[in-house]
Amino acid sequence: MTAERDDARDDRPCAGSSPSAPDGVGDEEAHVIVVGAGPAGSAAAVHLARAGVDVLLLEKSGFPREKVCGDGLTPRGVAQLVRMGVDIDAPGWMRNRGMRWVCEGHRADLDWPRLGSLPDFGLTRSRHDFDDLLAAHARAAGARLRTHVKVTAPLIDRAGRITGVTATRGPDREPVRYRAPLVVAADGASARTALALGLARDTSRPVAAAARRYYRSPARTNDPYLELWADLRCPRTGLDLPGYGWVFPLGDGRVNVGLGALPQRRRRPVELRAALEHWLPRLPEDWGVREENADSPLRSAPLPMGLNRRPQYHRGLLLVGDSAGMVSPWSGEGIAQAMEAAEVAAETIALALARPAGPRREHALRQYPAEIHRRWGRYYRLGNLAGDLLFARYGYRPLLHPRVMASPPLLRYLARLLTHVTDEPAHDSVDAVLHTLLRLVPSVRR
Repeated sequence: MTAERDDARDDRPCAGSSPSAPDGVGDEEAHVIVVGAGPAGSAAAVHLARAGVDVLLLEKSGFPREKVCGDGLTPRGVAQLVRMGVDIDAPGWMRNRGMRWVCEGHRADLDWPRLGSLPDFGLTRSRHDFDDLLAAHARAAGARLRTHVKVTAPLIDRAGRITGVTATRGPDREPVRYRAPLVVAADGASARTALALGLARDTSRPVAAAARRYYRSPARTNDPYLELWADLRCPRTGLDLPGYGWVFPLGDGRVNVGLGALPQRRRRPVELRAALEHWLPRLPEDWGVREENADSPLRSAPLPMGLNRRPQYHRGLLLVGDSAGMVSPWSGEGIAQAMEAAEVAAETIALALARPAGPRREHALRQYPAEIHRRWGRYYRLGNLAGDLLFARYGYRPLLHPRVMASPPLLRYLARLLTHVTDEPAHDSVDAVLHTLLRLVPSVRR
């Protein structure tokens, strides 16, 4: 993807203007273009549309579609769905009480905490349904959803500022242009839009890999806990897997089984398929997690972690979700972070568009990376350090030492740290300790 020069006039649609092409035929203009209709893009479109912003949501494929994911949401992600008004009591959602950790023959069930700002339950739902539901929710909120539109390049004016995108639409790949003074890049790990504007990935930040497969498992599909295994090994080397395995119940007769692994420096990449095949025989036979009960092929995907692309705002382009490397370096969770960042981006944009184009608007837009850094900067920096020194070398086994597994208080501290399920201001002693720990982490320049 390369940028195209846009010498068109700088006037853009004002609030209340009608779409130039309601049926999606021909070039279109909007206040904001969102590239990608995954959780980040659809969440941004929902919040923008509700703020009265004319938003175009562009998706390269159609719905429903597959996506490699664990399909699990912590309370932090559930809170974002509630804020968007998604009906989480509708059919298709599976609630869970917490996490179950398994390590070296020890098992521990940990319920989600009861906090003032977050729900006390998590959710699972297949991304095949989840992304479709969120995109439909964005359209119902007022966003103009355009599917089968593949963005090919950003449009750039003489000052180097993004003014829209070029794309191809439909099976015939009809060329089309979409114009807007602001673009939200939610195009996933490929980050094509960001790369076209010269926003390269920070190679010191990790990019993990994950693989998952669905299995029919009546015995486990309604399990109230998300199960995580921390004592897996790489079959060829016998070394600890630099990650963990999961078994997430979906409530529809299936479970999502997979594993994630961080890259190991100076070592061969982890062979995810081999590691998964090495682990599955350890699962109880009555779970039915065997080849004959497989309900999908094995699929894998990269996980860009640790805020590995900066700045999150640059010359009219805002990065959210995987395009900014927002996957947590502690847990590999990315959906909650993507939706939370999308809400922050939408609020920033709505306030910025209330100002005239120029320095005042730019000042407002630069508050987006500042707020992302305020929320996650120290937490991600500490997580990146833990990943380099611990997770990428030994996985999660050292954290789940038998003495830790036998201590409910220690497990509560660890669980809240790994999942970032905390209140601010502090709700309890666990929050207080974790907040103090993060305040000791030096801040970094954005």
